[in-house]
Amino acid sequence: MAFLISTLLLTAFAILALVDGFYLHLIKYQLFNHAESQFEHLTHTIRAFLFPLIVYFLFLPQNCLPCFYIGISFVLLDILVLGIDAWVEKDSRTFMGGLPRWEYILHLFVNGFHFASIAVFLAIKLTFLGNDLVIVQDLSGENNYALFQFVAKNLIPGAAILAVLHIVTILPATRAYWNHYMVKWKCC
Repeated sequence: MAFLISTLLLTAFAILALVDGFYLHLIKYQLFNHAESQFEHLTHTIRAFLFPLIVYFLFLPQNCLPCFYIGISFVLLDILVLGIDAWVEKDSRTFMGGLPRWEYILHLFVNGFHFASIAVFLAIKLTFLGNDLVIVQDLSGENNYALFQFVAKNLIPGAAILAVLHIVTILPATRAYWNHYMVKWKCC
């Protein structure tokens, strides 16, 4: 049951992150085009790169202790960057009169689902034997593990594309290219 819950949380995160990270940040508000939002956009770019790395190193490998520790390191870095992002967000959105309340609520849900999926996974992956914390090496026998692995593996390509799009919009030359084509595509 825990893998089913983690899968649902991960899926909810991915859907909301697509709305927030792609549509709102790159299409609607184009944060990268506003001087006061460029640092916030950098934090979003870092987090966009961290997500597929977290999935790859934390969720996917079995019997790989170094992978687990690398994944946990990426989670801790993600938490740090999230804190920085939250700190700068108020000043970053002055061009639009501040962060809309509904987007603030969206951020709460996006990040809540993201970290809840990690917490549930860690509740499965870590166990106590007596006084010792043990990292469970093989989870393949757990219910819904195959579904979780399927969803996690299939999120990586889309997450990697979103990370690359964030880089495209950071670099001046590729940002100009993006802006040129977005003028033609602008819909909402």
